[in-house]
Amino acid sequence: MKVIIPGVAGRLGQIVAQALVDGGHEVIGIDKRRWSDAPDGVTMHQVDIRKRAAEDVFRTVRPDVVIHMATVSHFAARDEERHRINLGGTRAVFQHCVRYGCPHAIFVGRHTYYGAAADSPLYHSEDEPPLGLANFPELADLVSADLYAGSALWRHADMTTTVMRMCYTLGPSGHGTLATFLRGPRVPTILGFDPLYQFMHEQDVAQSILAAIEHRPRGVFNIAGPQPVPLSILIRETGRKGVPLPEGVFKHLLGRFGLPKLPAGALDHIKYSIVIDGGAFRKATDFKHDVDEVQAMHEYREAFPPVFSS
Repeated sequence: MKVIIPGVAGRLGQIVAQALVDGGHEVIGIDKRRWSDAPDGVTMHQVDIRKRAAEDVFRTVRPDVVIHMATVSHFAARDEERHRINLGGTRAVFQHCVRYGCPHAIFVGRHTYYGAAADSPLYHSEDEPPLGLANFPELADLVSADLYAGSALWRHADMTTTVMRMCYTLGPSGHGTLATFLRGPRVPTILGFDPLYQFMHEQDVAQSILAAIEHRPRGVFNIAGPQPVPLSILIRETGRKGVPLPEGVFKHLLGRFGLPKLPAGALDHIKYSIVIDGGAFRKATDFKHDVDEVQAMHEYREAFPPVFSS
């Protein structure tokens, strides 16, 4: 099949592209960033997904599947740029899919869509609304992009739309929000809180996308792998040291003394769990993860060993 991947130059996009090539598919990548060592079987177009040149790719290729991975988190872009990429880019991708007859569009979203809050349920199902935007406005554009993609289910009923809300990824590439949060040798925590963190190995994320291509499930799906683990165990098993801080002190130390820089709204994600129920996707595709939580944590530790200054 001919598969277009907007956002292919990101590390996870590269992993997915390689898995598709290994499976015999033809991959066409669209990204503003360079991927100079793209493997044989991947045709790169270094263009902005919102520009006419990107639409020309859809027009000439006429893809069988589009995997939209060109969204960014608050770690990767400023507010205005993030809004343009996440919402403007998603709108452009779905418009091109409809205009040029793509039969299957996949939107790769995030489980942080649900938000973190003290009164949220332990397990989130796909029909729950987003929470926590009042405290974490940096998530608004990602939530909007997810909802826009989901609206294609009724706006364009003749096209199969699969919205995949992925839990965090963790692995040797160091891709993603969780990996970025854990990158330093010391990880700040909020005194009195030890939330559950749910993550998948990056290779399992790629395999879940391949399962979506094969089975073509229509709808919105949570994508989860191994059981979640407490933040304290995650810190320990990746070789880091936790730094428990009172919440008031925590806010003032972010971005200083080697601690990660986080927006104020992210504090709820360090206090409260976001755990999703991935049963619907497993039932629709027979997807099973291969890498358990321990191996994923240890592979990350080996790829990014902590360096403690004396």
